Amino acid sequence: MSTAPTTGPGPTIRLTQFASGGGCACKIPPGELEGVLAGLLDPARDGSGGGSGDDLLLGVGDDAAVVRIGPAGPDGRAVVATADFFTPVVDDPWTFGRIAATNALSDVYAVGGTPLVAINLLAWPRTTLPLELAREVLRGGLDAARAAGCHVGGGHSIDDPEPKYGMAVTGLADPDRLLREDAARPGSPITLTKPLGLGVLNNRHKQTGEVFAEAVAVMCTLNDVAARGALDAGATCATDVTGFGLLGHLHEVTRASGVGAVIDAAAVPYVGGAREALRDGFVPGGSRRNLDWVRDHLDADGIDESELLLLADAQTSGGLLVAGEVPGFPVVGEFRAGPPRIAVR
Repeated sequence: MSTAPTTGPGPTIRLTQFASGGGCACKIPPGELEGVLAGLLDPARDGSGGGSGDDLLLGVGDDAAVVRIGPAGPDGRAVVATADFFTPVVDDPWTFGRIAATNALSDVYAVGGTPLVAINLLAWPRTTLPLELAREVLRGGLDAARAAGCHVGGGHSIDDPEPKYGMAVTGLADPDRLLREDAARPGSPITLTKPLGLGVLNNRHKQTGEVFAEAVAVMCTLNDVAARGALDAGATCATDVTGFGLLGHLHEVTRASGVGAVIDAAAVPYVGGAREALRDGFVPGGSRRNLDWVRDHLDADGIDESELLLLADAQTSGGLLVAGEVPGFPVVGEFRAGPPRIAVR
């Protein structure tokens, strides 16, 4: 269900019209990004999940960098560092700030950490958009951080042709209880903690101005409860589902862990209106690129192309994909022994 657009200061201004992309769908495509990063870091030296005696426990290819501080042992601690920012995914500035900050905080939860302090990252076209709108964006980010119990201490801003906002977040974690991408094991259920369909709905919002309250609520929901549930259930493997879609992020996990996976398409939940948005053609370019990237690693005979597009839909501030059953959240598949391929049934 949609409602009339909501606005902050400057009710005639639609933030999404000042950006070529929107939310996590504006990420550099995963295949292109891998080419850029190839050879820049040596996993054996710089961390790829960490090795014995390596203080960088998570780094290359993970949701956040995790560095052990202090000696190993039962009282050990690790610092978590991440950054995330993007162009407007909704028109309302305060809501955009909340979504962007919630998304940035998600990478800390995705590795099993707790956010401690964040700094703002703001790009703003100061001669095109009123600075009062930038203030509302920052206020939304501050409110999201406060909801997470995370301090906000300043940040950095630049004059930029397109508005962008996010946060660099520092957190703490138990180095012996991390959630990582390379720890999926055959037989583990696949849990998804937020519904999909945010990409197609955000694209519809950008094109039409329709506001989807359920999608906004999902994007503004912290992943703290999901992360605690995963850790309490004994999970050791997780990632968050954002710009590369469920299939793209699952592909990263299967490849890092050396396992296969099966997705039960009928078990995957979607935000209301997502299928209608897909039917009406509101598919982000990022979602199509995600599907193109993983297609060679899919076994999906008999599955409609539209279903695969939804499974590859570029999410903004999505949920966690957990190897293990997390009480209160749906199981959508299972990891299995074999090559790192994804079967969709």
